[in-house]
Amino acid sequence: MIIPIRCMSCGKPVAHLWEQYDKRVKAGEEPKQVLDDLGLKRYCCRALFLGHVHLIDKIAKYQRP
Repeated sequence: MIIPIRCMSCGKPVAHLWEQYDKRVKAGEEPKQVLDDLGLKRYCCRALFLGHVHLIDKIAKYQRP
């Protein structure tokens, strides 16, 4: 799915941080440290990032009949 623009619980804008988070975690950094560096202190925002599954590329290849 696509990362939401704002956190669903508190309303903080978070979408602009997703690419930087994803890039740093794939480079081998610890997710906790990356979230701290990005300024995501609330548990709801952190859960949004940690629980996000990037499915858009997998779903996009299937067409509706």
